[in-house]
Amino acid sequence: MLKTDRIGEQEEDHFIKGVKDSLPTLFGYISIGIAFGVVGIASNLNTLEITLLSILVYAGAAQFIFCGLYLAGTPASIIILTTFIVNLRHLLMSLTIAPSFTSQSLLRNIGFGSLLTDETFGVAVTKRAQTGALGPRWMDGQNITAYLAWIAASVVGALIGKWIPNPEKLGLDFALTAMFVALLVLSITAANHTKIMHYLQLISYMAVIIYFLLHFTSTHIAVLVGTVVVATIGVVTEKK
Repeated sequence: MLKTDRIGEQEEDHFIKGVKDSLPTLFGYISIGIAFGVVGIASNLNTLEITLLSILVYAGAAQFIFCGLYLAGTPASIIILTTFIVNLRHLLMSLTIAPSFTSQSLLRNIGFGSLLTDETFGVAVTKRAQTGALGPRWMDGQNITAYLAWIAASVVGALIGKWIPNPEKLGLDFALTAMFVALLVLSITAANHTKIMHYLQLISYMAVIIYFLLHFTSTHIAVLVGTVVVATIGVVTEKK
């Protein structure tokens, strides 16, 4: 690596730089976090329980699912297993960025993985594609910013949720789905024609696999297996 490349990487590896790069994603954390807080109150959780969920679980999809299962009186063992299955996608995301932090300690890598979300992962892989590397201080900057924003938004949602008894009427229970759709649209619009066709192929594969698996297993397992299979196909067939 050239000396100028090393200098460029050092300039990019700053906590504040990570904070700045995470700012565009905060709108998603704030809106979804508030929606979760409102839904949590409607699911008979209190503000402290909602706050602890955001601190300890820190996974939007799993937290929304928890609310539905809790309200339905689902046994704790099933809730824990379902949350585990839903969050397994984070293992795939962590494996993707792990090569960028091989020089860091085990504890540091656990920290990166624990605070990794769909949004911070998206920002990280985009930055790595642009610069060829990821800095640990930069990663801390965006991870911690997102984490604190999510907790704060959840608390705000819980506080205002007492005045919104039926969040479904406002479509707040659809907020997480809308966010994932938006991320998909942004990824496709930022890609060239070749990549778009590749993405559309993978989407069609996913639809077929999910449709087939739903005849034999639950939705969460079908999504997990489908994600692993299609992700593998995507890596093998992607044209650089």
